Amino acid sequence: MENNFKMIAKCLYEFEDELAKELRELGAMDIHKGVRHVSFVGDLGFMYKANLSLRTAISILKPIFSFKIRNEDDFYNKINAFAWENLIDKNGTFAVESTVNSEIFTHSRYVVFRTKDAIVDRFRDKFETRPNIDTDRPDCQVSVHIDRENCEISLNTSGEPLFKRGYKTATNIAPINEVLAAGLLLKSGWSGQCDFLDPMCGSGTLLIEAAMIACNIPPNINREHFAFQKWEDFDENLFQIIKDSTLKKVRSFDFDIKGYDKAPSAIEKATQNIENANLSDFIKVERQDFFESFKTSERHLHMVFNPPYGVRLDVDIPEFYSKIGDTLKRNYPGTSAWFIVADLEAIKHVGLRPSRKIKLFNAKLESRLLNYQIYEGSKKAAKQ
Repeated sequence: MENNFKMIAKCLYEFEDELAKELRELGAMDIHKGVRHVSFVGDLGFMYKANLSLRTAISILKPIFSFKIRNEDDFYNKINAFAWENLIDKNGTFAVESTVNSEIFTHSRYVVFRTKDAIVDRFRDKFETRPNIDTDRPDCQVSVHIDRENCEISLNTSGEPLFKRGYKTATNIAPINEVLAAGLLLKSGWSGQCDFLDPMCGSGTLLIEAAMIACNIPPNINREHFAFQKWEDFDENLFQIIKDSTLKKVRSFDFDIKGYDKAPSAIEKATQNIENANLSDFIKVERQDFFESFKTSERHLHMVFNPPYGVRLDVDIPEFYSKIGDTLKRNYPGTSAWFIVADLEAIKHVGLRPSRKIKLFNAKLESRLLNYQIYEGSKKAAKQ
């Protein structure tokens, strides 16, 4: 137990429940949900496993110390007093990131600069030399979180955000974030127990995340690097053991995962990304206009998609969303259809009553994840 320590997994707004469930299933201890984060306890091996396996986490932080702040000088002095030389080599590299909700500090960039100054000044005073700043792949990535007068300093164990899975080399105009895609799928109840369709698949993110959930493939298995791999206590053998054990839990999938898009360029990009993720055996993509498509099987179909918002892709919102509703109603019986909408006025044009409506954010756009249950025949007949 003495080798266990507290960690914090950061997530998108409204995905705390999904992240907490993932952590429980992985075997985390002492799980507590916050706002856009979930704290938990585990050991070094669990830190590796969390980075490899969590679908809805943006990053995994390891808190190292916390304190109360009264003013800017107080903040600088407490950062400067910490023994950074035990974590950062004087000839090494580091970077600083921050999130701030405070009256003392109003700009997160200023907090980054003051933290950097406090660390650098300590090294100069002690060694007359200093580590360099490297924002791309530092030896140590320091995370500062200020909430009013409370300040928590952590090490970012992940490095680049965990939505950078390592499989996406080709994107479209409005790609969906991989962590958001996985979160939408988990919120929709997708677990790989039926056929799946993304009828507006773009560069294939939802398809890839759906296949990884269905087959229980660790979402970050394709990543080349995590920040903890540059730490002095990095255990290469333990990391390989954890990696191998997660891959042993991969399972087979007996249904179809399909993607449509009417743009040839999108199909080309999706195909490339699916190949990068080593999932070509599980996912089929084809050029097809959703509005001219039909359900191809009598089996139950789970559909999740990210239609154009009219923000980065120009669409006639009333006409477009009316056609979505008509296509679902006429051509897709026996389907649970989920899609995310940022133009809240668009919902009324679908012409169907959603059975669920979940508030989310896609980047900074307030959105809704909608669910429409399309029954075989009439709704009344389906319930008999």
